[in-house]
Amino acid sequence: MEDWAEAGVACVGLGLPNFYGDRMLVCRTAFVLLLALSSSAPVIAQTVKLGELNSYKVFPAFLEPYRKGMELALDEVNAAGGVLGRKLEIVSRDDGGTPGDAVRVAEELVSRERVAMLMGTFPSNVGLAIADFAKQRKIPFLAAEPLTDKIVWESGNKYTYRLRASTFMQTAMLVPEAAKLGKKRWAIVYPNYEYGQSATAAFKKQMNLLQGGGLEFIELAVPLGKIDPGPVVQALQDAKPDAIFSSLFGADLARFVREGQLRGLFKDKPVFNLLGGEPEYLDPLKDEAPVGWYVTGYPWYAIDTPEHRKFRDAYQARFNDYPRLGSVVGYSTVIAAAAAIKKAGSTDPEKIVAALSGLQFATPFGAVTFRAIDHQSTMGAYVGRTALKDGKGIMVDWRYADGADYLPSDADVRKMRPQ
Repeated sequence: MEDWAEAGVACVGLGLPNFYGDRMLVCRTAFVLLLALSSSAPVIAQTVKLGELNSYKVFPAFLEPYRKGMELALDEVNAAGGVLGRKLEIVSRDDGGTPGDAVRVAEELVSRERVAMLMGTFPSNVGLAIADFAKQRKIPFLAAEPLTDKIVWESGNKYTYRLRASTFMQTAMLVPEAAKLGKKRWAIVYPNYEYGQSATAAFKKQMNLLQGGGLEFIELAVPLGKIDPGPVVQALQDAKPDAIFSSLFGADLARFVREGQLRGLFKDKPVFNLLGGEPEYLDPLKDEAPVGWYVTGYPWYAIDTPEHRKFRDAYQARFNDYPRLGSVVGYSTVIAAAAAIKKAGSTDPEKIVAALSGLQFATPFGAVTFRAIDHQSTMGAYVGRTALKDGKGIMVDWRYADGADYLPSDADVRKMRPQ
């Protein structure tokens, strides 16, 4: 009788009489009706959640377009029916640009939000921290932007895959032109954290292999986001290099370019700069953009392939703005995640990880594959030289360098990557 006494109390909340005896049938009937109504109500399928974390406040120039690219891809995936018969949802968090904050945010996404997989991150040190977290928690992690080679090689693991062309790959795209110049004394300037260190190591190694001995490298590391351009440019001038290799980007690159041009550092001196042709970093310079630099980048205004036209037109129609490279990366990350879940036929982490291996998916740059040997994608980059047109920087003499052509052999990967 105790259960029905509780039911009698509940009847008060329903505006029904609270008494026992034969008329208790009123309460019982009411609850049967409520159960019937609840069982016949339409069931709203839960979404499939992707946990995304990034350094939005620290690197807005790249990551605001990246966020828009994600939104465009999400709309397209859901308009086509979502995944596994459910809508796809992105649960996004700012990781503060630090490994500690990123791990805390990742734990929240996994434990509280119950996401099917993690994706994103920008700085290489943050990407490495989340890769290790993914390994410990056994959850798939799609590293969208971190360029360090370690994330798929020395520190590679079962659960981590990387989208963008790495420092090794993008350096390999530039080195053949650098070696042709026959310069012996190179100054290298780079941001002093994992990405810059990785790019510097890759450039020195590949130049020594391609050009041979007799090379001299003068290295100058600067704090990320805090370059003091005057002393940096003076130090480079004092070093009297034959050529310069840089992996600076963002505000550091802009300050370096302005000060270097003011002091004549770049006159009659070849300059190679990873990422220097990306509109995120080239556009803010306007008519101060360097001329003749060898760069990797994204000439969005000139790429006329069917895949890119479709993406560019949809992006401009949605946001009334032109795409940046971040837009392509954000878009492709979501497309890749959706393709992996569809292939897996499940949100089970182990099945998604297995599906990512060898996965082929569409991007604005064409079809891309995640290699099974090291989990690196074959996404390439555009390589060319900088120029000025109508008062702003552009890329000229560019070509698309397919990432598959700039990756180490399986045998070399096995030497670098934990087995």
